[in-house]
Amino acid sequence: QVQLVESGGGLVQAGGSLRLSCAASGRTVSTNAMGWIRQAPGKERELVAVINVRGWSTYYAQSVKGRFTISRDNVKNTVFLQMNSLKPEDTAVYYCAASACCSDTSNIRDYNHWGQGTQVTVSS
Repeated sequence: QVQLVESGGGLVQAGGSLRLSCAASGRTVSTNAMGWIRQAPGKERELVAVINVRGWSTYYAQSVKGRFTISRDNVKNTVFLQMNSLKPEDTAVYYCAASACCSDTSNIRDYNHWGQGTQVTVSS
């Protein structure tokens, strides 16, 4: 069974930074890609960042490229999302997600396991 627990969300002013963490457990986590998905009120879910199983390949949504960095520690089974230069439009619930099928995928449909989410609010 895959369990994903996010932490690190909060309220920050525009231009500030936050670091999200995801403590993961379960066999899928050590063999497949991990990602962060966000959902803002009234908007579609967005796959924000992905990291492959070995950690050397990443994908970023255009909306966050150059500002967000995803990383993973496979020894500690933890995934991170460093968010810099935050904007009000980054406000959303951020979910840690694990792919059930693939070691490297940027298709949001491949992410079947989600955490409970952590709220990120960026004030202007």
